Amino acid sequence: MERQAEAEGGQEDSTTHLQIPLLTPFKMGNFQLSHRIVLAPMARQRSFNNVPQPHAILYYSQRATKGGLLISEATGVSDTAQGRPSIFTPGIWTKEQVEAWKPIVDAVHAKGGIFFCQIWHVGRVTKQGFLPNGQAPISSTDKELTPQFQANGIDVAEFSPPRRLRTDEIPLVVNDFRLAARNAMEAGFDGIEIHGAHGYLIDQFLKDQVNDRTDKYGGSLENRCRFALEIVEAIVNEIGADKVGIRLSPFADYMESGYYIVICHMVEPRMKKVGEKCESPHSLVPMRKAFNGTFISAGGYDREDGNQAVAENRTDLVAFGRLFLANPDLPRRFELNAPLNKYDRETFYIPESVIGYTDYPFLDTTA
Repeated sequence: MERQAEAEGGQEDSTTHLQIPLLTPFKMGNFQLSHRIVLAPMARQRSFNNVPQPHAILYYSQRATKGGLLISEATGVSDTAQGRPSIFTPGIWTKEQVEAWKPIVDAVHAKGGIFFCQIWHVGRVTKQGFLPNGQAPISSTDKELTPQFQANGIDVAEFSPPRRLRTDEIPLVVNDFRLAARNAMEAGFDGIEIHGAHGYLIDQFLKDQVNDRTDKYGGSLENRCRFALEIVEAIVNEIGADKVGIRLSPFADYMESGYYIVICHMVEPRMKKVGEKCESPHSLVPMRKAFNGTFISAGGYDREDGNQAVAENRTDLVAFGRLFLANPDLPRRFELNAPLNKYDRETFYIPESVIGYTDYPFLDTTA
């Protein structure tokens, strides 16, 4: 199935790429980036039995550029970490999964790309049928998540009642994240991003709307941050701070819900829920000022406001999801201010190795 390129505004522009903020180089810790356009982590659901498949080699390498940063789809840290139809999401807790990731990482590196693995645990955002032996989901709480509209805005996902983690169990989950980070390094990734956003397990500890604990992991803001900080500390001790990032969504309402690490990846308040933009008086600027490493902003950006965010020093890098999905050569299109392919939401999560995955056309620069 071949897609037609459809214009979403834009005309070829005579400005050199050095005058376009998004296309200026940037030093991210020990990594030299050639531009500031980041492939955002996007669930693709094209794995099988939690093992990445060979078609992911083409998908990621299509979007790799020399000196460009890619962040993988969310990758489970254990067999209790999975949500959605769990067999279709990748993991990195077994040797088989590590070996499956290696050629994908190699393909990105062959294009000169820099590749971080996003690791996650969904917590209560799942069902017993997706988990080993039908066990209950784990969380900071035993409060059940109400049914939620899925990304297509039509289907509704339902969730099983979670089990509140005992205080003595929490270090075991922290260790799952540490081992996943070690495995990512073995697979050849350049670093890892901890998924602490969008109502998943770490966010369930951070947000007071969810976290109703009375132990050292609940109550005060400091206590609610403890789980996330313990994960950061464990991973930093395992692989080094220069290879660690974290993604947070401090203003979002997804799912009701101090180390010098290299990346802080924040979701703007402009994206409150899936597909729902909002105008908000909140700003990530204070958080940018408080963080000493590389600051990545995400949240429905396009070429114009991405350039503006970089030009105004509100962020270092900008992560693009749906636009990068539909335009594997997005940095080139932004350089030329060329028309963009329209993304097809209906094919975001189908278990297909080509359609909605690797069949979006590249810009024809020979015409």
